[in-house]
Amino acid sequence: MTAMPRVAISQEFLLGLGRLPSAVQSRVTRWMLKFQQDPASNGINYETIKAARDPNLRSVRIDQDWRGVVFKPEKGDLYILLHVDHHDDAYRWAERRKLAVNPVTGALQVLNLETVDVGEPAKKRVSPVPLVGEIPASSERVPLFGHIADEELVRLGTPPEMIPAVRRIQNEADLDAAQASLPVEAYEGLFLLAAGDAVSRILSDRETRVDRKVDVDDFDKALETAESQSRFVVVTGDAELMAILNAPLAQWRVFLHPQQRKLATGDRSGPVRILGGAGTGKTVLALHRARWLAKNCTPQGKKVLVTTFTRNLAVDIEQNLRSLFLEDRDLAKVEVTNLDRWVHKFLRQHRYEHRIIYQRDQDAWGRALEAADQRLGLDSEFYADEWDQVVAPQGIRSLDDYRKVSRVGRRGVLSRAKRDAAWQVFEEYRAQLSSRHLKEVDDAYGDAASLLNASNREGAAEYCAIVVDETQDFGPQALRLLRAMVPEGPNDLFFVGDGHQRIYPKYKAVMGRCGIDIRGRSRKLYLNYRTTDEIRKAAVALLEGREIDDLDGGTDDNRRYKSLSHGPSPKRVSVASTKKAVEAASEIAAEWSRTGEDLPPTTCIIVPNRRVRDDVATALGRKALHAIVIEADIEDSPELKGIRVSTMHRAKGLEFDRVIVVDPGSQDDLATALVYVAMTRAKAIAVLIAVSPGS
Repeated sequence: MTAMPRVAISQEFLLGLGRLPSAVQSRVTRWMLKFQQDPASNGINYETIKAARDPNLRSVRIDQDWRGVVFKPEKGDLYILLHVDHHDDAYRWAERRKLAVNPVTGALQVLNLETVDVGEPAKKRVSPVPLVGEIPASSERVPLFGHIADEELVRLGTPPEMIPAVRRIQNEADLDAAQASLPVEAYEGLFLLAAGDAVSRILSDRETRVDRKVDVDDFDKALETAESQSRFVVVTGDAELMAILNAPLAQWRVFLHPQQRKLATGDRSGPVRILGGAGTGKTVLALHRARWLAKNCTPQGKKVLVTTFTRNLAVDIEQNLRSLFLEDRDLAKVEVTNLDRWVHKFLRQHRYEHRIIYQRDQDAWGRALEAADQRLGLDSEFYADEWDQVVAPQGIRSLDDYRKVSRVGRRGVLSRAKRDAAWQVFEEYRAQLSSRHLKEVDDAYGDAASLLNASNREGAAEYCAIVVDETQDFGPQALRLLRAMVPEGPNDLFFVGDGHQRIYPKYKAVMGRCGIDIRGRSRKLYLNYRTTDEIRKAAVALLEGREIDDLDGGTDDNRRYKSLSHGPSPKRVSVASTKKAVEAASEIAAEWSRTGEDLPPTTCIIVPNRRVRDDVATALGRKALHAIVIEADIEDSPELKGIRVSTMHRAKGLEFDRVIVVDPGSQDDLATALVYVAMTRAKAIAVLIAVSPGS
């Protein structure tokens, strides 16, 4: 039986397609549909590229002016679309390229032979590395990777043919210049090596196996590696092909970083926690995990729940999921909602008699304080903090539980007698709320969890898996509820988060104390793919000296957190008032416009609150600049042209080419975290306008 032809498309082909004029894109798309159906058809005009150094490359005629470059081995039924361009440009590209399988990683790699020196052996060209204390002669050029063996460079993803070129890299600038010519895993490995990581640490993080045998002539097998799938996609039908071609520049939908793909796919024995700084791709990873679960692990009648803390982020996630899923039947297996909305719906279905409140009811609280024993010497601030940091978040419902609860981090030691007396205030507060048919949100979470635990018989749960974004913003009661919403077992819970981005005043949760055991299933993402390293450093400096938790009782740090791209350092402007900050923000945007710098559709001014947001929008209007206010619960269409204006909370989870951030000047940890989040929305340019009275 003859095997069906297998068609794959490279990331570079799609990027090239996205840059073509729309009329040409349409012609290429029509041609690709025919090609995908039968690449061996007599109607496909394959032409030999005489000057090509890879004998497996062929040119295919799209029309009189445009050509595609296809990888077509002599044996087998694999066809890979590599490049599309004008006739002569396509031929020049092909003459300088070779497709090869890395002998260690097994990944399929496109080599740019312009950077490969096939002549002099590398060993003869490498200058010796100076001994410790020895100053090299000025004429000597010390290689950055001179101390790394060839075998280790290949393990990091460097194609053997490119080792001589890598040996010539002297500094970070040389490495940056080589980025476009190197496979992504090779560049990232060298980048981390230059930043101080050991080869063993990099390979361990990647879960790279170096003990397997690789057939460098088996291109079909090579396509199955996570590294290959970060730049090639195998197309299995017209519907999938059209979904890809309709948005050729939406790369995140199709190509996933190798480490992220390994985390997003495959069975897990229990709950998983993924940490990562801003821009490391946590949300994209969560979306791909949800898709994999829906396609592979969702029994009949069950769903995958994707949840997050706010309605805004849930709206953004649902929009992105719709573009990620290629088939409606899989999308129907996924539900997206923020947790509070789910709780409202669930409790309403169970005839819950209380209205959920998110702030303290002052009248009920005042009545409760009347029950306080004045002889204890405890002030009202103590009771408020004790409720917010101990009683409510830990779900303390009885005097006996309060006697035993840990109060680590709270001021003063409370004897048993003092706890007994203080409990009267908290008990009375709940009674006062109940008489008003009110419940604070943490208690409502606890009530929902109790209902689930009481009714969850085997097979009765609605969800088979839950994927959680922005985990750092969930308190203990929310995590306990999530644990109750899905049965314990393989693939049950998948959390992504970053303690550095905690922007809501919730008590820090410890996952292990909430019934969520992540031991052996915790990973961290270190590479920032959104923000330049200059912006990353400026943002991280805002949090210097603050201890950040890892969501499970330990500490987290950003020491290995790096950005792969570079750009100008963020500009800092100090002003005396918020009014001056509004003027400065609008003037900077106007100056960009006046100097001929095109304002991309993703330029955003990010401010502390809605009042300042509206003031900025008005100021932009006075300068004849079109402002687009990003509202809560409303999708932001990239087709709309103008300058975005957003609050810091609303901007969370979004990204923009340029960002102007208005810093209100507060030293509060949560306010600083908000500024950190706002700064890391920027991909290329960031300006920080700091309100500092007396400036």
